Amino acid sequence: MSTSDVAIVGTGPNGLAAGVVLARAGLRVELYEAAETIGGGLRTAPLFDTGVVHDICSAVHPMAAASPFFRAFGLADRGVELLHPEISYAHPLDGGRAALAFRSLAETCAHLGPDGPRWWRLMSPLLQHSEGVVDLVLSGQRSLPRDPAVALLLARRVAVHGSGLGPARFRGEEAAALLTGVAAHAVGKLPSLASGAVAMLLGHLAHGTGWPLPRGGSGRIAAAMAEDITAHGGVFHTGCPVEDLAELHGARAVLLDTSPKGFLALAGDRLPRTYARGLERFRYGPGAAKVDFLVSEPIPWSDPAVGRAGTVHLGGTHAEMVRQETANARGVRTREPFVLVVDPAVTDPGRGLPGKRPVWAYAHVPNGDPTDPYELVRARIERYAPGFGDTIIAHRSIAAASYETYNPNYVGGDIGSGAMTLYQSVARPVPRLDPYRTPLPGVFLCSSATPPGPSVHGMSGYLAALSALRHCFGIRSVPSLTPK
Repeated sequence: MSTSDVAIVGTGPNGLAAGVVLARAGLRVELYEAAETIGGGLRTAPLFDTGVVHDICSAVHPMAAASPFFRAFGLADRGVELLHPEISYAHPLDGGRAALAFRSLAETCAHLGPDGPRWWRLMSPLLQHSEGVVDLVLSGQRSLPRDPAVALLLARRVAVHGSGLGPARFRGEEAAALLTGVAAHAVGKLPSLASGAVAMLLGHLAHGTGWPLPRGGSGRIAAAMAEDITAHGGVFHTGCPVEDLAELHGARAVLLDTSPKGFLALAGDRLPRTYARGLERFRYGPGAAKVDFLVSEPIPWSDPAVGRAGTVHLGGTHAEMVRQETANARGVRTREPFVLVVDPAVTDPGRGLPGKRPVWAYAHVPNGDPTDPYELVRARIERYAPGFGDTIIAHRSIAAASYETYNPNYVGGDIGSGAMTLYQSVARPVPRLDPYRTPLPGVFLCSSATPPGPSVHGMSGYLAALSALRHCFGIRSVPSLTPK
């Protein structure tokens, strides 16, 4: 039985964000984590050498640099340094070519030839209204937009680039591939309105607040949030799985940083049947299969400029990515999956040692795919970086089917906690005016299965915490999140 005001199950970024808000509101907060370490998708650990740390899940954080929660929380003031690569992301193509998204919009356009002016017209207005765009996409999505002009600006672009009309806006392969690689972060069928929204959001941020890496790894973000919770009286219980909501009896509010599948298991037969059926119908997206490499030198990309990028997308042309991602969404594995690659030491040299450096790679595969991704990912990188295999000292691979064992929220390897369809983008996990509040008194969902969805932005936890403050404690004022 819990004796706290608030019990939080799960210490991923959203569970931690909820803990920050509720502890700062003066409530007694306890957080329960089944693993031995906190962080969920924000864990960093040595895998092969004590001097080289690897990001176990997320590595690059455009949302942490831009989201309203982290803007208020102030990562820099808490000692978390977000490092910005010169090139936010790169997209190699065959023949030694590559499309490059520089932090500078002007430099990006200069490298896109005749498509440069088109890229400028697409991204420049979004950059001018970037904070409004971010706040709109990362809202609870249950109210009218504060700025209808920003909503219209975004909607027009999503309608074009979330449909088959998008590629026709570009003349060359480079610009089309550059944008489609960002759209593929939606991890689902291409094109779609959801992928178009992701492309507009992440695409313009590459030239704005950027796609940074935290110095020392993603775990630094989790540590800063945990330190703030502890400083305000919060208590962590690690290695402490919660298997039934009855274990938390006594807490006035319970927040669950869990998948709908996890909530169903915790609630048992307590949920109203209609709501439970809605959670059972919740769709999970394609899976991610991960490979961590320890290598002896920087990745030998055919185009050396790719080696200056913080993130690299390996998907080929626009048409190839559409085929790959759509097949994945249908449950069909391809021989050349879309792969994201990060060589952290490019941006954060302290992450490596002489002759040893980490490389992070994800492949998009069908949900629940049991295939060891090592050969697929190695071959995908070698296509654009011949000789990469000769630099590999060690590797660890995790199939999509195994990712759920690491983190139960990643059902079938779905690291986004739910398919990014248009319906589930606005009605996750079930259609409710307050998607965080469940039919069980005092029980709230705060995971990425609630709006605004996946990524390390903390907003699902933040918005769920505000709902809990209103409904369980009668508190309507938002506590200050600034360091003090």
